[in-house]
Amino acid sequence: MENNEKSKVLAIVGPTGSGKSSVATALAERLDGEIISCDSVQVYRDFDIGSAKPSFEEQQAIPHHCINIRDWNEPFDAQQFREVARQRISEIRKRGKAPILCGGTGLYLRVLRWGLVDGPGADEALRKQFEEDEKREPGILVSRLLAADPEAEDLVDLKNPRRVIRSLEIFELSGKTPTKLRQEHGFRKEETPMHVFCLDWSNDKLRERLQERLEGMLERGWIDEVRNLLAAGVSRDCMPMTAVGYRNIAEFLESPVSQEELCLRILKSTWTYARRQRTWMRKEKDVQMISRDVSGELNEILELIENAIAG
Repeated sequence: MENNEKSKVLAIVGPTGSGKSSVATALAERLDGEIISCDSVQVYRDFDIGSAKPSFEEQQAIPHHCINIRDWNEPFDAQQFREVARQRISEIRKRGKAPILCGGTGLYLRVLRWGLVDGPGADEALRKQFEEDEKREPGILVSRLLAADPEAEDLVDLKNPRRVIRSLEIFELSGKTPTKLRQEHGFRKEETPMHVFCLDWSNDKLRERLQERLEGMLERGWIDEVRNLLAAGVSRDCMPMTAVGYRNIAEFLESPVSQEELCLRILKSTWTYARRQRTWMRKEKDVQMISRDVSGELNEILELIENAIAG
C-alpha cells in the first residue's frame, strides 16, 4: 500500500460494538499502519472503559492517535478533530506508515473526508439564549429547527443538543438551513481521499454483541470509573459524561436502581445510538458496507478490504 500524499486513507467505521477496533488493528499489523481514533469520547483522558479505549498495551503494540488529547473541561469539536487528524495523517505518512482511521463518530469522519461546510462563527450570547429557551420549554429547539427546515431530521442528530443549537445558530446568523448548506457544499470532492468500509451486523447479532460488551465493561469496573471521575470534580454536564452509558451510570449513582435495571437502561441507550450511527453511515457517500453476518471470519474481512483497496 502506498504511503504518500496521494494515497487514500483507509477508514474502518460502523456502529458501536461492530468490531471496528479488531479489524483496524489487524489491518495495521498487515499494512504497517498506525491508527487514528475517530471517536468523540476517546479524545478525553480517563474516560476509558465506557469508550472502549484501547489498552496501554494495545497502544504500545500499534501506535494510536487522537486518544487522550483533552481533559474533560476542554472543548473539542469536529473542526478541531479535522485539524489534529490531518496533521497526524501527514506525520504517519512521513514515517512511511499507513494511516488507518477507526471509529464511529460520523460527523468527525464527514468533516475530515469532505471538509467543512462554511458557516458563521460561534455566538455565545445566542447559544446561551437557546439553552435558556430549552430549559423553559424542553423540545422547543428541535421544533424550531424542523419548522425552519423539515429535512434537517435526516441531517442533524436531533438528540444531540449541541448539534441542534449549532444548526439554529447558523440559521439565525446566516439565514441558511442545514439542508441549504449541505446543498451548497455538495460533498463532491474529498478533502482527504478515503477508502471507507462500514462493518455491520444483523439486529439480533448486534444486540447480542452489545449485551456481551456491556457485561465485560461492568466487570472491568465501569461504575467505579464514573464514580471516581465524579469524585474528582468532573461535571455531569461535560461532553464526555453525557455520552451513552456514562450518563446512565451517573444517574444511577445519584438515584440507585438495581444492576439489572441499569443494564437495561444502558442497553436501550446504546441500541438507540447504534441505530443512529448505522443510519448515518448508510447515508454517507462512497461507503462500502461489509455484512459481518456474511463475512464473519476476520481473515475473510481483511482479504476483502485489501482486495478492494488494491483494485
